[in-house]
Formats: sequence, C-alpha cells, structure tokens
Amino acid sequence: MTDVNRTPTGGPSEEEAAGKGPVIRDKRRIDPETGQPRQVADPQPTAPEDAQAASAEQAGAGNPAGSPAGNPAADGEADEGDLHPDTQLAAERLEEMRRMQAEFVNFRNRTQREREADRTRATGAVVEAMLPLLDDIHSAREHGDLEEGTPFAAMADKLEATLGRFGVERTGFVGEVFDPTVHEALMHMPADSPGVELPEGATEMTIVQVMQPGFKIGDQVVRAARVAVADPS
Repeated sequence: MTDVNRTPTGGPSEEEAAGKGPVIRDKRRIDPETGQPRQVADPQPTAPEDAQAASAEQAGAGNPAGSPAGNPAADGEADEGDLHPDTQLAAERLEEMRRMQAEFVNFRNRTQREREADRTRATGAVVEAMLPLLDDIHSAREHGDLEEGTPFAAMADKLEATLGRFGVERTGFVGEVFDPTVHEALMHMPADSPGVELPEGATEMTIVQVMQPGFKIGDQVVRAARVAVADPS
C-alpha cells in the first residue's frame, strides 16, 4: 500500500513542494494516533496595507481630535438630524403647549388683579357716596343720640358691619398714634389743655379728638380721618 504524506497542520508536504504526485491533506483536528488535539496553523499573515488600515481603525477607536465620530457635537447634530418627523413635531407641540400655559397663567393673574382693583374702586365709590350718612352716624354717637339697644343704633351697627364685609375699615380713634398716611390733623392742642387726655406712657403724637372718621379699603384710603392731636409733655 502506497504511503500517503499527510500534513497535520494543513501545510504543503515535501512532495508537493517538489512537484511530485498528488497530495492528500489531513484536516482532522484530533490526531488518530495519539488522540490529542492538533495545533492549528497560524492564519495567513495580513497584508501590509490591511495591517495599516487595522492600525488606523484601532487608533480612531480612542478619541482622535477633529474626528466626527469622537466629536459629541457632531454626534448630537447627526442625532437631531436623524429624528423622526413625528418626534420633531411632538417636541414642537410640547414647546407650544408650555408657552401657552405660561401665557394663560400670566393672563389669569393679571385678570385677578384687575378684578380686585375694579372691586375696590366700586366699593370706594359707594363709600364716598355714603360719607354724609356715616358722618351723621358718628355725630349721633358722639352726642349720645345712638344709645345701645335703640333701633337706630342697631341699624347703624348693621350698616357698618355690612361695609366691613366688603373690606371697608374705619380709621381715626381717640388715643391712637397719629399716622399721616390715614389721618389728617386739623388741630394741634397742648397736652395740658382742658379735656385733653393722653394714654399713659404715650411718647408720640396722639389723637385726642375725632371730627370726622376716616375710611379705607385695603391700602386705598377713601378719606383720611380728620382729627385733633396733642404731643406728650
């Protein structure tokens, strides 16, 4: 039986190298005689140009300066340009919705402020029209014509309580510290004048008499209280 040259590693035999006869290559991974795995031959060496291309690819995998693949800005531009039209449309609609919501909040706040200002002006106009009646009620109390328990006293109390529900406040009381923003001093009396009584421990100009009470709505003064004041000695 003719011997056949087998090359365990799959390489050419001496006969093939010399150009003699057919050659059969044994590509079995297990050696039938020893039962051990055979060593696989090294792959064919890479061509120089392929090696250079591979090296360049590995170098580019780091983070080369000026490389589009390593530039986050370039990636962001590419991603933004590659967005689906529906995604871009949804982002635009979301931005419009946020802008409209902010405009609505500003409009609601502005409308509420204007409504409150209109209500204050309307209430102030009513109080101004009722000032003569309120002055008469004050004069009647000062002279003792509105005694507690009388029908007219009850009506006056109800009227003042009704105005209070609309934010109307009375200003100017005897013994109160003088405040030029809500009080108007018509008289300045000496502290030792007859009938002048200052609160104990008073150190500032104090109201000792009220000619006409004042009224205000919130920070808006409808009329300043007209009073007489005295300085502590």
